[in-house]
Amino acid sequence: MKESQPTRTFEDLVAEGAAVPTEGWDFSWFEGRATEARPSWGYATSLAGRLSRVSAALDIQTGGGEVLDFALRRAAPEQPVLAVATEGWPPNVAKATALLRPHGVAVVAAPEDVPLPFADDTFDLVVSRHPVSPHWDEIARVLSPGGGYFAQHVGPRSAFELVEYFLGPLPAEQSGARHPDRERAGSEAAGLEVVDVRAERLRMEFHDIAAVVHFLRKVIWMVPGFTVEAYRPQLRALHERIETEGPFVAYSTRHLFEARKPDADA
Repeated sequence: MKESQPTRTFEDLVAEGAAVPTEGWDFSWFEGRATEARPSWGYATSLAGRLSRVSAALDIQTGGGEVLDFALRRAAPEQPVLAVATEGWPPNVAKATALLRPHGVAVVAAPEDVPLPFADDTFDLVVSRHPVSPHWDEIARVLSPGGGYFAQHVGPRSAFELVEYFLGPLPAEQSGARHPDRERAGSEAAGLEVVDVRAERLRMEFHDIAAVVHFLRKVIWMVPGFTVEAYRPQLRALHERIETEGPFVAYSTRHLFEARKPDADA
């Protein structure tokens, strides 16, 4: 008879979640420990189709380059002649460079809160998956006339069930910080024409406390300054809740955002 596996303790699980590397946006470690429903529009696959039709493309805040790598593989052999990505976190810059170099993509180290280091009207397509905050004036500036912006954004109150578990109730004004209507207004103020906005609310489940720890270490803006030491009592209580009641459920929010820079003669 096969022996049953010993139950993993709180300390074991927390130590595991704290030890997993956080570079890049590869979430395969979470398999079997956490789940998140995916938006119906299939961003990476849709991106591949757009990349196959342009000659110059820019991916802003590429992370470890995983999404752009997938899209370029799907777009091959029709790929942009010029493809560039930006990233601000040094470990991700190194990872993205190694992953995207075979595609001929130049990865530029650039913080997300400074002007883009490119000339006006350079790119036919600017893309981004989960930018911290889209800088509409800069996006509009580097797009060529007739060029487009295609991105998947994090929406308002994403995973707030988990965030507020650790931080308590947050001010109501934070709910609108990433609202599609606010982003529509910002893009239009920069001179872009909004083509499409679609939003969805998606179920997330955390099956053990290791997954919670790794998630909060990886997505650092959820609970700013998160460490196991600072939140050990809350983590222990949540571990006991998951052990007793089952997975902790939260809901992410995502919206697809597509805009266009008017033609020069418009």
